[in-house]
Amino acid sequence: MASHIVGYPRMGPKRELKFALESFWDGKSTAEDLQKVSADLRSSIWKQMSAAGTKFIPSNTFAHYDQVLDTTAMLGAVPPRYGYTSGEIGLDVYFSMARGNASVPAMEMTKWFDTNYHYIVPELGPEVNFSYASHKAVNEYKEAKALGVDTVPVLVGPVSYLLLSKAAKGVDKSFDLLSLLPKILPVYKEVISELKAAGATWIQLDEPVLVMDLEGHKLQAFTGAYAELESTLSGLNVLVETYFADIPAEAYKTLTSLKGVTAFGFDLVRGTKTLDLVKAGFPEGKYLFAGVVDGRNIWANDFAASLSTLQALEGIVGKDKLVVSTSCSLLHTAVDLINETKLDDEIKSWMAFAAQKVIEVNALAKALAGQKDEALFSANAAALASRRSSPRVTNEGVQKAAAALKGSDHRRATNVSARLDAQQKKLNLPILPTTTIGSFPQTVELRRVRREYKAKKVSEEDYVKAMKEEIKKVVDLQEELDIDVLVHGEPERNDMVEYFGEQLSGFAFTANGWVQSYGSRCVKPPVIYGDVSRPKAMTVFWSAMAQSMTSRPMKGMLTGPVTILNWSFVRNDQPRHETCYQIALAIKDEVEDLEKGGIGVIQIDEAALREGLPLRKSEHAFYLDWAVHSFRITNCGVQDSTQIHTHMCYSHFNDIIHSIIDMDADVITIENSRSDEKLLSVFREGVKYGAGIGPGVYDIHSPRIPSSEEIADRVNKMLAVLEQNILWVNPDCGLKTRKYHEVKPALKNMVDAAKLIRSQLASAK
Repeated sequence: MASHIVGYPRMGPKRELKFALESFWDGKSTAEDLQKVSADLRSSIWKQMSAAGTKFIPSNTFAHYDQVLDTTAMLGAVPPRYGYTSGEIGLDVYFSMARGNASVPAMEMTKWFDTNYHYIVPELGPEVNFSYASHKAVNEYKEAKALGVDTVPVLVGPVSYLLLSKAAKGVDKSFDLLSLLPKILPVYKEVISELKAAGATWIQLDEPVLVMDLEGHKLQAFTGAYAELESTLSGLNVLVETYFADIPAEAYKTLTSLKGVTAFGFDLVRGTKTLDLVKAGFPEGKYLFAGVVDGRNIWANDFAASLSTLQALEGIVGKDKLVVSTSCSLLHTAVDLINETKLDDEIKSWMAFAAQKVIEVNALAKALAGQKDEALFSANAAALASRRSSPRVTNEGVQKAAAALKGSDHRRATNVSARLDAQQKKLNLPILPTTTIGSFPQTVELRRVRREYKAKKVSEEDYVKAMKEEIKKVVDLQEELDIDVLVHGEPERNDMVEYFGEQLSGFAFTANGWVQSYGSRCVKPPVIYGDVSRPKAMTVFWSAMAQSMTSRPMKGMLTGPVTILNWSFVRNDQPRHETCYQIALAIKDEVEDLEKGGIGVIQIDEAALREGLPLRKSEHAFYLDWAVHSFRITNCGVQDSTQIHTHMCYSHFNDIIHSIIDMDADVITIENSRSDEKLLSVFREGVKYGAGIGPGVYDIHSPRIPSSEEIADRVNKMLAVLEQNILWVNPDCGLKTRKYHEVKPALKNMVDAAKLIRSQLASAK
């Protein structure tokens, strides 16, 4: 009976690591304090897995920041700006790479495949001197062994590591990262030899890039790398783990014929097509690690369905060569359902967090070995049956309305240039109109009032009064700064998704369902468990109140359906696009109510549209089609004179620019200040764009206050490629995380820059 866990969350059930890290970074605790919290978390995870009966328990999946950064440290690949010369890399250098320090910026962070986790991108080039500079993998193996737990050390595989890197600044963009394989493999050999000497009998190498569309030479790099490692790996059982999608046929062929590898791990939740490849042929005598328990969602496993998949696989690979596993690391799910005391019992019975998934994996492994826990299996079947038949999950009216969408592609009645004319007649804006993205700074006092209202310590009347005062302050400030299109500042909102989810039916919320996003930052995704609808208006009260305080246009502020979907744990009993269409219909009701309430400019944020893009190119068109369609559904019913804005966050925009144009918004604002040139290049290459556009003119993620000259210079660069009658001037994102003493001067400089250029354009005429 064999069970395996690919990896486990590091933050701790109550975010213990987050608080220990932030305390250490703030200088309130020592490195020893941090190491103690870390060691306690590791030991409790190992003991928990061991107690559940797990045979293959991972080590080295814990990280103080990120597993790719751990690999960079292991390889000694520290960019020169951090002043590292030699020796074991300590926390100071490690955290400087992750977060920057007083004198140098951090390394870049980007999304880990299509998850909401972010990794630190290695910066490589021909000059990098690799050396074995962090013994963490071996130390953690020994640490577990001293506790009586024999673990499987996990390393990011050498080929994936290089393919997830980027060429460092000053290195030619065409530099072939794979040319560094001969330089990093000697370090991998040292690490593997040390692990062997310490007593390891299994090792796991994560090579997730194998699920991507890889050209032939990249697949050959795998063959070459593992042939080179073969003699070092001999005497060890070696698992190569893949996850997040099914594996393409060519990659499957390459993977299953790698030298020195004894076991292959597959995601059979998101990669159901891999089953066909295994059925068509699996190498004799090798192990198959079958990822049947979903590492990326919070739903209980369907034991009966998993067991039948496992039994079919057993017939192919043999009883003693099949290992039950998770689909990927449990890093991407919440930690432990035991801490959810407020969740309703019925919904809770449908769920499993990381700790419960460890139990599930072991229950399936036991059942496969003929020791089925009948009570557990019948409870599982009962929970699934209750979920299928629960009236809370199914709402006939919503199902009908969503089915009725099929016939139309939901476009507005007239084209964008005619609409912009109608809007200008009503709004009467200057050229280069100024606006902000939505949120204003959230003060300690503001958060306190919101918290106390939620805890029923403040009356509704007092809460509304406090919010009204805050909105008035924000409106007055914008008028004083002479901004053209105003916002109410969102003082009543905690989070751009949670705020809406709390007012929609079909959503549930956890108390401790935190998931690591990057470093110490965690997010708590809402859970979409049933059909989604909007019982009553959500934002009209606040937007109408704000509009009554000014004669300038006030933007209504909504989060779009695709972003709500991509930032939630989504039900797995219907296709994602069906859930998205339901959310779109709920937002459509809100858009139309805002319009009726006298709001003439409505912003529908789609910050996460690009995040949902599938890993494989062949699936892009279908996703973009329904995602863009969902956005259009929200606003296809408004009048021509109502201006629809959208905002998108740092996306690799250029590869989906045609889908963005197809969203058919009147104005789009873009977080762009870190990648100015990249974004504008698409317009330089002749993409015709006729709607309003506001590429962010300054970076709100930094406390720096840009001068008006610097902003004017940016706007002029934009005017070189965009028409002056469609350009807007705005920051690149909401201002929620900034302080007022940073926001006021920055916005003043922004408005001054716009006025300066307006007068230059007028005199040039």
